[in-house]
Amino acid sequence: MNNINYGLEAERNTLFDNKNKVPLIKQNTRIFRPSEYKLFVNAIPKQDHRTMVNALLLSGMRYVEMQRFQSNPQWFDGEFIHLPDYEQKKHKRKQKNRVVILNSLGKQIIPYFLQLSKKLPCSETWKTNLRRWTIKAGLLPDCVNVKTTRKTWESWLLSKYPTRVMEITLSQGHTSITSIQHYMSIGFNEIDKLQMDEYIGGWI
Repeated sequence: MNNINYGLEAERNTLFDNKNKVPLIKQNTRIFRPSEYKLFVNAIPKQDHRTMVNALLLSGMRYVEMQRFQSNPQWFDGEFIHLPDYEQKKHKRKQKNRVVILNSLGKQIIPYFLQLSKKLPCSETWKTNLRRWTIKAGLLPDCVNVKTTRKTWESWLLSKYPTRVMEITLSQGHTSITSIQHYMSIGFNEIDKLQMDEYIGGWI
C-alpha cells in the first residue's frame, strides 16, 4: 500500500522502530494486537460506531452477516446468535443453522448493537471509516478492511484456545479446520496474549 497517500512516511519510520507496532498482516488483512485495538476503539469519536466495532469483534461475524443480523434481532437469544443457513454469507456450506458463541462481554454488547437506530453502512464506507480511525489512533492503516475485526477475533481465539479449534471453526462459520489454520501462526508475544484476556476471557 502506498504510504505516501496517507502522508505518514515519518510516522511509519517511527512505528517500525518499535517492533510491537509493526502491523500484523495475514492474507492481506490487518490483525490488531489487543493494545492496538484499544487505541483504535478509543480513537472512534461516536459511541454508536464504537458499539458497532465492538459487536463485530466480539461476535467474530462477517460484515454482511452483521448487517443481516441487525435487521433480525430475534437471532439473538441472550446467550448465542443463531444464524439460519439461508442467511449465512457463503453458499454450498455443510454447516446448518450456525450458532455463534459469545463470551460475557459479547453478551453485553450485542443488545446495545441491536438497539442502535443507525444501521451499518455499505462495506466500502465502513472500510474507509476503519482506516480513518486507525490513522487517528496513530497506527498504520495497511490492509485494514472489513475483515479486520473478524480475523483479529479468530487469531486471538486460536492463540488462547489452541485445543478448541473445532469449536472456533464452527462458531466462525468455516466449513473446515483448514480454512482457519491460516490464523494460527500470528506473531503474538506474551504481553499480547495476556491482554487478550480482557476481550476473550470466558469464551468457552
